[in-house]
Amino acid sequence: MTRLAAEPWTNWAGDQRCAPERLARPGSERELAELVRRAGRVRVAGSGHSFTDITCTDGLMLDLSAMSRLVAVDGPLVTVEAGITLHELGEQLAGRGLAMENQGDIDLQTLAGAISTATHGTGARFRNLSAQVAGLRMVSGTGELVELREGDDDLRAARVSLGALGAITQVTLRCVPSFAIHRIDEPRPLADTLERFDELAGAHDHFELFAFPYTRRAVVLLSERGQFEPRPRNPRREYVREVLLENRLLAAAFGLGRRAPALIPALNRGLVRLAGREERTDASHRVYANRRHVRFTEMEYALPRDAGLEAFRRVMDTIERRRLRVGFPIELRVSAGDDAMLSTAHGRDTAYVAVHQYRGMEFEAYFRAVERIMEDYGGRPHWGKRHYRSAADLRGLYPEWDRFQRVRARLDPDGRFQNDYVERVLGPSGRP
Repeated sequence: MTRLAAEPWTNWAGDQRCAPERLARPGSERELAELVRRAGRVRVAGSGHSFTDITCTDGLMLDLSAMSRLVAVDGPLVTVEAGITLHELGEQLAGRGLAMENQGDIDLQTLAGAISTATHGTGARFRNLSAQVAGLRMVSGTGELVELREGDDDLRAARVSLGALGAITQVTLRCVPSFAIHRIDEPRPLADTLERFDELAGAHDHFELFAFPYTRRAVVLLSERGQFEPRPRNPRREYVREVLLENRLLAAAFGLGRRAPALIPALNRGLVRLAGREERTDASHRVYANRRHVRFTEMEYALPRDAGLEAFRRVMDTIERRRLRVGFPIELRVSAGDDAMLSTAHGRDTAYVAVHQYRGMEFEAYFRAVERIMEDYGGRPHWGKRHYRSAADLRGLYPEWDRFQRVRARLDPDGRFQNDYVERVLGPSGRP
């Protein structure tokens, strides 16, 4: 077990900071349980890809990067330690002829962090990552090792728990045979794309769009799954597209927009003109993931599927009507509903609207305006992305809220895994 003196912690975006009393990197469940039993307050740090203060603590911070081994493979059921990243997991599964059914476009997250915040991908027929969990082990707030399996309500609570029930140590995923994805990225007129949104979402295994404010254009991502022959991209072309165009050029444009906001509409039009058609066919886990070097902060809301298009149009209208200084595109995608108690897709097929702002730029006025729109449709904020909601109004959005709170009160009766964020969005531990 590695124990370190207090050192500052920051998230990926660099806008959430805290100074834990100490940081520990346990290498086993036994060591982790001992640390929890001795701690006053404790939080588990994943890879820092949440935009909220969900990880921050002035108590003990746990880093589970030393717990990242593959434990067992039993047909489609794969058990891994919770500190493994999605990138590492994808490679490990591929080597055994398996894959995750679906995943998001960032693979640097730890598995435990991704499921605990209801991280999702896109695709009308596919649920979020936590819905693939068939069981897990965790050290509860009492320092006991708990094992949860399907059919147990506690598992439906623990699949999306915000880290409020304990520290997940192992996850058993229900995987599928490995497959490839053929993806086409191309710019299209925004109006036509929105008119055909339901048709496109239904016709493709995975579909999402990114609309640039002030341009009337969108970049769409159309993906099909199958047993295609992988066609790895030319390394030089991949570097030009993913590093130079999608990261360095974007960073330069957004940086100029931060210094001279009046240029943002013209910069966005220029970026869209440079966007070309791109095709890619490769193993699923390689196509899902994108390189992200441009730093930003983000808000995302989960809405009933049939409300997504209207809410998206209202966001675009708000940006342009108020002349908000927004260079980042607005993202729209869909997924299937699931049954985790605090999943943002609980009980309903879901549309997701995501908004971003470049680092160092004012975002609160923009995000609050978007949030007011989302509230009109019963929107649920992504647990790992910025929002301004509290337990008082979130409670009414989740039919099984009180059931989750009863599980929480039992597994963490003293609130060891509570912090400011958890108390703000879930309320104090032990009070349904």
